[in-house]
Order: sequence, then C-alpha cells, then structure tokens
Amino acid sequence: MEHRTRDGVMLGFEETGSGSPTIVLVHGWTCNHTYFAPQRDHFATRHRVVSVDLRGHGQSDKPKGPYTIAGFADDVAWLCRELGLTNPVVIGHSMGGMTAIEVAARHPNLPSAIVACDSPVALPAQLASNLAAITVEFHKPDWRPAHRAFLSDALFGPADDPERKARILADMTSAPDHVTLGCWEAIVGADIDTASKKCAVPFLYLAASPPLADLVRLRELNPRVVIGQTVGAGHFHQLEVPEQVNAMIDRFLAVSGIS
Repeated sequence: MEHRTRDGVMLGFEETGSGSPTIVLVHGWTCNHTYFAPQRDHFATRHRVVSVDLRGHGQSDKPKGPYTIAGFADDVAWLCRELGLTNPVVIGHSMGGMTAIEVAARHPNLPSAIVACDSPVALPAQLASNLAAITVEFHKPDWRPAHRAFLSDALFGPADDPERKARILADMTSAPDHVTLGCWEAIVGADIDTASKKCAVPFLYLAASPPLADLVRLRELNPRVVIGQTVGAGHFHQLEVPEQVNAMIDRFLAVSGIS
C-alpha cells in the first residue's frame, strides 16, 4: 500500500497495471480496497488501476469524523489529482458507488465515466422505510445485534458463497464503532438523488438482486444512465459473480468510447 496525507489524514491506496483510462476502485461501508480484487486483476491487464481505502477504512487513518459522502468524494478527487490521473473511470460499490456519483457531481471535469455497483440511490419507498427503522436501532446503546442482523439478512442472496459471507460479516462487524455509525449517517444523510441528476458523464448502474434502487426512478433522475443487473448474487456481486460485473463494465466503456 502507498499513502498520501490530506489535511492530516493519511489515505491509503494500491496501484497496479498501466494504460488509459485509469480505473479508480472505491469500496463500500466498512470494507476496504480488497473488495474490488477481481476487478483490479481484470482491468490491470490493460489499465492503470488505483484501489483506494477511504478514510476510516483499511489502511487509511480513522479520524473521529465527520464522515460524509461529499467528503469521501473530495478525498477521491484530491487523490486523483495528487497522482496525476486524467479523466479516470471511477467505479464504486454501495457507499463507494454513492461516492463515485458525488465525484461526478462535485468534480464534473474529473471523471470520464462512473460506475455504481448496487448503491442506495433512488431508494424504493419500502427500503427507505427500512433504513429509517435501522437508523433508530443504531441510535440505541446496544445497537450491535441489530447491525449484524441487518448485514446478514439484507446483503446476501441464497446462492452466495457462505464462506465469503462469513468473511464479509467478520470484516464489517470489526470496524471501529465511530466509523460504522458515522458512515451509516453519511449514507442515510446524503442527497445522492440530487447528485445523480448532476452527473453529466457516462453513468453505469449495476443492480444486484434485489436492487437497492428504484430503477425506473433512477432513469427519471438521470436519463443518461445505463442500467444492468447481475444474476444469482446478492449485494456483493462484484465478488460473487465478477465475470458478469467485469463483462458489463467492459461493454459499457466500449460503447461509451472510453476503453
């Protein structure tokens, strides 16, 4: 891992491969840069690939906060400029996909395209209600059982690999409390729908099953969005069915004239 320091916070990243455009990979809530390992290995055969650890995660510093999606986007944009990345493709999973959308909204001249993998945007009404109820649980002193139950019940499909599920649960439940709760507040507090409207670069949304987005409303927010959906995988589809995810990103970049 390499590191750069922004405003006193050390940000970690891994770099491999060569070729343009650079691919920037952004993990999700309480995960780390290894959660895009299949995509890193796939794209590094012909692209420079930068896999980041967001602040609070992996080998980056874990300040007390505040944590916001806009702040993550600014960190990613700053790191891109520090590394001299010209018009990278920013690919994010879940909270990382929200970050990619915010990068496009807040730094419109930076990315050449973005990809959001099963990110909570254009939320269906029932899911929004569920997240509000979970937020209430997370405000209680004994919030950890609700946290683990939510992760286990909501983020995995019946066909997902049980050993991978166990590893993911172990990672996500071992994050520092202030990061877990601070980033949850960032997720539920972000106005990612407005950011989606502002996105003017090619935009691919890859849903899992069931999708975290109301796909009809997402298209209303951004008529340019290209929508795909993986088969036979839950929320962590980039790990569970990487061949599907990689193929759809490859095709999206090709038809967008980017690869």
